[in-house]
Amino acid sequence: MEYNNNKLIEQYLTGNEKALEILIGQYLKSIYGFVYRYVNNVSEAEDITQEVFVRMWRNIKKFDQNKSFKTWLFAIAKNASIDFLKKKKPLLFSEFESKEGTNILLETLEDPAFLPNEVLERKDISSMLSSAVEKLSSQHRLLVSLRYNNQLTFREIAQFLGEPLNTVKSRTRRAIIALKNILKKPY
Repeated sequence: MEYNNNKLIEQYLTGNEKALEILIGQYLKSIYGFVYRYVNNVSEAEDITQEVFVRMWRNIKKFDQNKSFKTWLFAIAKNASIDFLKKKKPLLFSEFESKEGTNILLETLEDPAFLPNEVLERKDISSMLSSAVEKLSSQHRLLVSLRYNNQLTFREIAQFLGEPLNTVKSRTRRAIIALKNILKKPY
């Protein structure tokens, strides 16, 4: 059931805690999915998603109800993801070496060859599509994600990215063409 975001915000600001729960529940999956595509890690995506809703809660009084709540919330998610990625320190391969010079990571790496059932799973349409999307440029991945995973309108995407509507439409079209071309290539 789709709720009116502005009414929920007004209800929350006048003391109805349930309105905030409904608002969060309405966007939890899509924000998590968006954040996950940024960081590509389940536990990190969960942490960042929680941070997104904490930031939303802290700043909801400042939200301009003449603007799109969905776009505002996704902007928070984008900024929280970027903040996380900036803070994230890369883990160096050499940090796994012991004083004796052995590397526990090298000794425990799994065989990279696929098992027969994994080969079949890779041929699944969903898997192929995800793989193809990963081959897109980061700008095209973002547009495809916002449009098709998060169901933002072109107008919302344009507002979110701060770009003209027609630019967003043409870039999204180019992203879809690039995706089709990737899918046509044999794996």
